[in-house]
Amino acid sequence: MNRPIVIAYDISKNKLRKRVYKILNQWRINGQKSVHECRLDIRQAEELFIQINNTVDQKTDKVLMAWLDNHRKMFACGVGKNIIKQKAWHIS
Repeated sequence: MNRPIVIAYDISKNKLRKRVYKILNQWRINGQKSVHECRLDIRQAEELFIQINNTVDQKTDKVLMAWLDNHRKMFACGVGKNIIKQKAWHIS
């Protein structure tokens, strides 16, 4: 079952940041700069984490992947449209 997940990163080197961005472009629903939204199952999330982990510099960079809980209310602001029937918003 695909669940909403947010991936955020702080990567110091432009070259590595671009690589991670390209990886996430293959998986994401939407994103801006260093925060991306995906809908993944656990296997897909593990695969994505491995791809990102093999790209970043463990000494200087940080990556966070967090599942969004479907049972809790999500807050969003900005111009967007509801693309998921579970109170989630696509912000553009």
